[in-house]
Amino acid sequence: MTQPSSRDCLCAYRLQQRGVPLDLIESAFLLGSLRRLLRPPDAPPLPPIRSLAYFQPVIEELLHTPIPDTYLEYLRFKMQPFAEKKISRRESLTTTVQKKTDSDDR
Repeated sequence: MTQPSSRDCLCAYRLQQRGVPLDLIESAFLLGSLRRLLRPPDAPPLPPIRSLAYFQPVIEELLHTPIPDTYLEYLRFKMQPFAEKKISRRESLTTTVQKKTDSDDR
């Protein structure tokens, strides 16, 4: 498991000090991630998200323009296929590594 950077810890601390609700932060994570995932297929690929700071503008957007409570459920629903795809890919990689390791043991 990766340790958060000191900048990410500071960013999280500042969000906590401001009293930003966790469900708003979750909404920002989902909304920011879905905006990336649902880009046109011919758009150039984006680099991976490496910092909590990436979501700061989305958090500010949601603080200024709140979304209905039901929208969080909608965002979770929209993210589900991507999460399932990642889980099945991870399971597939784990199985492949285990098979290779098992065959190397012989």
